[in-house]
Amino acid sequence: MSPATRSALMSRIRGKDTAPELLLARLLRRSRKRFQVHQRDLPGRPDIVFRRAKVAVFVDGDFWHGWRFPVWRLKLSEKWEAKIEANRRRDMRNHARLRRAGWTVVRIWEHQLKADPGACLLRVLMAVEEGPRDGPDGLVTSQRQ
Repeated sequence: MSPATRSALMSRIRGKDTAPELLLARLLRRSRKRFQVHQRDLPGRPDIVFRRAKVAVFVDGDFWHGWRFPVWRLKLSEKWEAKIEANRRRDMRNHARLRRAGWTVVRIWEHQLKADPGACLLRVLMAVEEGPRDGPDGLVTSQRQ
């Protein structure tokens, strides 16, 4: 693929309001849950936020966020391997920052949403129902992912 063709193709990839995000948002609206999207004041700018319950939801693309990255990382050029590895490190940093602030973080992968949207919706609704889970030191006491 020529650099111009690749550039044109990559420019069409969205960073927010992707099809998987919009699908999950539609399912949440049908379940009558109120939420916010892409909140800039939170680490990582979560795709969906339930402030009262302190739940941050990320809908991650399998390629860009490196689902099972160690299995296929060697098939990439150095540039792309470094890019996806940097994305994964940033995701882990933001996850940790949110958890330290008392947030529950739910990560939904693109392939999970395609395979079983109902199960993904249920995971989010269960996290929202449980609400904030702060321990005595202000940290979340259990990790869900």
